[in-house]
Amino acid sequence: MRTLTIALLAACTLLAAADTKLGKPLTAKQPVAIAELLAKPADYVGKTVQVKGKITEVCQMMGCWIYVADAQGNKIRVKVNDGEIVFPKDGAGRTATAEGVFTKEDLTREQAIDRAREEAKDSGRKFDPASIKTGTVIYQIQGTGAVIVSD
Repeated sequence: MRTLTIALLAACTLLAAADTKLGKPLTAKQPVAIAELLAKPADYVGKTVQVKGKITEVCQMMGCWIYVADAQGNKIRVKVNDGEIVFPKDGAGRTATAEGVFTKEDLTREQAIDRAREEAKDSGRKFDPASIKTGTVIYQIQGTGAVIVSD
């Protein structure tokens, strides 16, 4: 009986420490540095990229986006189609490798306000539309897969 109990505890520990694989399997051989993506975004638009870093924020409504940051604080949003992948809402602080197509969106001021309002709602933050003065260009990854490490 004691051996069975020890074996069950060991199995539970291994399961708890398992990485969480979401969506399609990752295909890129190496991650692209987030700083590189942000410094030369035109080089990557439309291409499949992989990034690795700490999750700093997760959509608390549907788990449909995360922000992944490098050690220097550069961060990129990884957005997935609602329901295709659900990022764990308690994932902030964990390490993630995420992959998808790097996209560019040109937003009018109204579109930028709508997006910021929605993201604030998803995050439980307050939002002031007056904080958005102009339209903007948004770069993000349209996510297809991710692996979240159990730290």
